[in-house]
Amino acid sequence: MAVNIQQLQQWKQKKRQIVVLTAWDYAIAQLVDAAGVDVILVGDSLAMVTLGYETTLPLTLDEMLHHARAVCRGVKRALVVCDLPFLTYQESPQQAMHSAGRALKEAGVQAVKLEGGHPAMAQTVAQLTAVGIPVMGHVGLTPQSVRLLGFRQQGKTEEAGERILQEAIALEQAGAFAIVLEHIPADLAARITQKLTIPTIGIGAGADCDGQVLVTADVLGLSEHQPPFAKSYVNLRQVIAEAVQTYSNEVKSRQFPTKD
Repeated sequence: MAVNIQQLQQWKQKKRQIVVLTAWDYAIAQLVDAAGVDVILVGDSLAMVTLGYETTLPLTLDEMLHHARAVCRGVKRALVVCDLPFLTYQESPQQAMHSAGRALKEAGVQAVKLEGGHPAMAQTVAQLTAVGIPVMGHVGLTPQSVRLLGFRQQGKTEEAGERILQEAIALEQAGAFAIVLEHIPADLAARITQKLTIPTIGIGAGADCDGQVLVTADVLGLSEHQPPFAKSYVNLRQVIAEAVQTYSNEVKSRQFPTKD
């Protein structure tokens, strides 16, 4: 049975943790979905993981939709959420409507994710949800603001923490069905999680969120660099390098292919 938004909210009430991972192509999406992940995020992290950019900023909407289509073709159960890239939704609610509409119509995702919770962004979320476009919010460290914020932990002062809390509340009131809390103090994430009726998905935000998300490349040990709050469960960089080296050696020594 496919995961839906209503289930996520029921799981929060039942205190059943929500499992979220990213995907960027058909093969990874198939594997992640078959493993039972609840939500698959076609994250703009693909800019760095897959396309080799230094930040998420250069990613275009067409590039994002290209990958989102591939992911959706590989998913049978998980809820697929697509990040909207930098400057494809910030200019106006109309621009956001166009970009989000393309994601749902052309790629087949079930929802989009927008960064930021300031009043203008909450208004955009309200307009999207009013026409039936599900939106996941994102507060705390917002990677599309890297030139302004860097990759530092956010919400460390009382004032900054209160601002993030109010942003999360505004996004819930605007109709967001869930909110990512990235790289904020665990006690602040716990306060936000307790305050909201919609699920919080943490990444570097402690254990008290309603769910957790990581970049799958970090989980698999494929990332060249990963944030301190990520965890690798296998070192595929090493596994792949050793496999390719073995293949190379066998070809050069004429061990592969065999006569059979």
